[in-house]
Amino acid sequence: MAVASPHKPAPRDTGAPTLRGLLNVPNFLTLCRVGSIPLFLSFLSRHQYTEALYVFVAAALTDALDGTVARWFNARTEIGAFLDPFADKLMLVSAFVVLTVEQDLPGWLLGVVVIRDVVVVGGYLMIAFFTSERMPVRPSYLGKLSTVLQLACVVATLLRMGVTWPSYWYALLYLTVGVTALSGVHYSYRGLVWLGSREPEMFT
Repeated sequence: MAVASPHKPAPRDTGAPTLRGLLNVPNFLTLCRVGSIPLFLSFLSRHQYTEALYVFVAAALTDALDGTVARWFNARTEIGAFLDPFADKLMLVSAFVVLTVEQDLPGWLLGVVVIRDVVVVGGYLMIAFFTSERMPVRPSYLGKLSTVLQLACVVATLLRMGVTWPSYWYALLYLTVGVTALSGVHYSYRGLVWLGSREPEMFT
């Protein structure tokens, strides 16, 4: 007669994110950033720019903090790698849309930011469709710099409300557009290189 093993078999890894993995400290900070967006937009819509600035800066600080905590405590997760840039884009695009509608930011800046994000996200989805694989999500230095500049644009715009537009503000906008466009080209290049390594026949 067979004797039952006193040890339970290890649970099978399904690859799905667990609740414990989702609710670690870095991901909690990221979710807080997402949750602050309605409050930020509410202040903007009521022209309470000082309050909107406080919320935006606090959200930006959580963006810096969650990455630092993830590195220090080795708490990086696959869901966190997706949530962090998603939260950044949701906050920034929401701010750009409202400030553009209120004519506080030029439409061409919003256009470049949105087109770049559509190209990057659309390219990622197309690669996943053609290869049935998920391309690793790794932010580039240009991507990080474009995010910092976009954050600076929003902060500078909120700070200058009610005053004359200084020349350095325009310089910041032009620099942001240039770096954002370059980061889009760089991400597209990385995607094509990765796709070529998986599907070389597509480039022959």
